[in-house]
Amino acid sequence: MTHATRRKLRVLLATSEAVPFAKTGGLGDVAGSLPQALIAEGAKCAVIMPKYATIPQEHRDRMEHLGEMYVPLAWRSVYCGVEHLVHDGVDFYFLDNEDYFKRDSLYGYFDDGERFAFFSKAICEAIELFPELQCDVVQCNDWQTALVPVFLREFYRESDACNNVKCVFTVHNVKFQGQFGDSLLDDVLGVGHIPAAADQLRCDDRSINFMKGALCYSDLLTTVSPSYAVELQMPFFGEGLDYMFRRRASILSGILNGIDQGIWNPETDPLIAFHYGADSIDGKKEAKRALQEECGLVQDEDAPLIVMIGRLTNQKGLGLVRYAMGRIMSEGAQMVVLGTGDADQEEAFRYFESCYPGQMCARITFDNALSHRMYAGGDILLMPSEFEPCGLSQMIAMRYGTLPVVRETGGLRDSVQPYNQFTGEGTGFSFANMNADEMADCLLGACWLYRDNKEAWRVLQRRGMTTDFSWDRAAVEYLELFHALHPEIIPWKKR
Repeated sequence: MTHATRRKLRVLLATSEAVPFAKTGGLGDVAGSLPQALIAEGAKCAVIMPKYATIPQEHRDRMEHLGEMYVPLAWRSVYCGVEHLVHDGVDFYFLDNEDYFKRDSLYGYFDDGERFAFFSKAICEAIELFPELQCDVVQCNDWQTALVPVFLREFYRESDACNNVKCVFTVHNVKFQGQFGDSLLDDVLGVGHIPAAADQLRCDDRSINFMKGALCYSDLLTTVSPSYAVELQMPFFGEGLDYMFRRRASILSGILNGIDQGIWNPETDPLIAFHYGADSIDGKKEAKRALQEECGLVQDEDAPLIVMIGRLTNQKGLGLVRYAMGRIMSEGAQMVVLGTGDADQEEAFRYFESCYPGQMCARITFDNALSHRMYAGGDILLMPSEFEPCGLSQMIAMRYGTLPVVRETGGLRDSVQPYNQFTGEGTGFSFANMNADEMADCLLGACWLYRDNKEAWRVLQRRGMTTDFSWDRAAVEYLELFHALHPEIIPWKKR
């Protein structure tokens, strides 16, 4: 019988990207912020990721070489270096192989399946060989690390360092599953001779699915919002894996991501000229006036200023916006759009800018500083996504007193409480269906409230600005799940 001990739970977060070293999407933000919060809540947490050639030199210069190992991939062994640095109090470990990771981009290569199979196997080898990387829980993120649970179960059960490691797999976006030809089973993964493993990785007669393997082999499944955990079990959202999420629903949980409230803080944000807080909103009026001037809009405090920030793709519900644009503009609203994406979407918003001078501005680019100014200067954030696993923009907007109008899906449903005109409750506005008129009704209702009931609007602003969207909240929920996997470890109490 295992005796219970009081000590810090050791968590190894396995990821293909992490801020500030490499980022293509929200996963990089999660991997850059969650470890600090887990440490603050009493865990011991480290991060392991590839050593990409694109990592800024200032960080590469700080890396300490820990050693080398040879990673078994089917019939061959492949070199891997292990390097380490400490960033903001978190230990980061980098797995180095120039053949796989000395590339101009993180993803999008013909051999991505082999690259990240190597990465997953190297994580397992590192846990076994390097005492610094021994852990109680390894949290894997998306398809790039989805083979870690498979390899640990099939090849490392006899290892003293690995036999009690619990695997948690976190789904950030089920659209990207890691599907490749089944030749990898023998040539790279080395599991072609294990019928049970090969069967659980297959998605058809000629293909394998890395994410499916993780869903079969992991001890716990999480995703980035409670509503998305429910949606993944539906055919419309599950992208062909809905049956697996239903099968494993008993170990599936949704935990809403957080935002870095130190960076996203209108009281201290260095990228905005006018600062303000929940109790004093005057600076926001100045920020709106400055944004209108910067974007060539009519200087009108009473005109609701709608902002849209992010990728310009169909998934973001932009078809609804395009359909309803005439109705929105005819009501006297203003709009600023920032982002890049599909060519047809970019061209459509350039066209609207030419149709509504002084009312509409389209900045088809990526501009981080401008996004801060838009969150500060906007009145309403429009986010009518078809699906949204978590979404960060709506949380940031509320932090800056910009009320979100969202579709009720995924993390948008979980983070935005819709306004109730009878009770005054709410932190924003929401609509249910992918319908342009329904979206326009909701958006124009928000515009009406902004114009005609400033007192109610101010209450909603203050409530949104004081809502806790920190990573500390998410870290507490994660640690509760992790400790349930290791009842023999008594939680370390924060002092």
